Amino acid sequence: MAKTSANGSARAPRRKDGLSRDVIIQSAIELLDGGGERALTLRALTIRLSTGYGAIYHHVADKGDLLATATDEIFARVLTGAVIDTDPRESLRHLALGLFDAIDAHPWVAAELSRQPWRPVLLDFYESIAGLLAALDVPERARFDAAGTFMSYVLGDAVRNAATARHLADSGMDRAAFLGAAATQWAEVNPDKYPFVHAAVSKLRHHDDREQFLTGVDIFLTGIAALR
Repeated sequence: MAKTSANGSARAPRRKDGLSRDVIIQSAIELLDGGGERALTLRALTIRLSTGYGAIYHHVADKGDLLATATDEIFARVLTGAVIDTDPRESLRHLALGLFDAIDAHPWVAAELSRQPWRPVLLDFYESIAGLLAALDVPERARFDAAGTFMSYVLGDAVRNAATARHLADSGMDRAAFLGAAATQWAEVNPDKYPFVHAAVSKLRHHDDREQFLTGVDIFLTGIAALR
């Protein structure tokens, strides 16, 4: 039977098993995935975990700590789950796509990255990229610029894609309708002034963001081959 607090509101029964930091972070991720940052409150966590504020504060400092740690967990999963192929080119593609898919599945990560862009787990990602570039015989003199360019592209496109997804969710418009409206606008521009834009209407309407992202990765990989 649920207990009643001093003000008369019902409280969830307290859990009897131990509460770990990992359990708290996983629950925070589930709340974030379900409703974004607004859904993640300490009160929501206490209800979800059937515990009190003190038990949560024992493991995390505040909501900011929860967001940062949840973001680190998502990136750690990408690094752990990446298929490191014997071909460093394919390994780079796997890493890039893993990050793109992770941010697509957890759009709230994009906002947290803008607040703390160079967190330790991103340094791990950066280090992995640099190692793979070395395996591809990218000269040391060019490796810093190549790794930075790759990181900027992968993170930038993944974050942009997540921002578009958030915009569509907030506006209630699906992706097909969004692209259809944009394509209609492109079709109305002056073809003499904007020949490429006018010709790209059909591609805009039906393109796949994930496939286009991978095309960009392949363009990068083709380009760094010239650095050897």
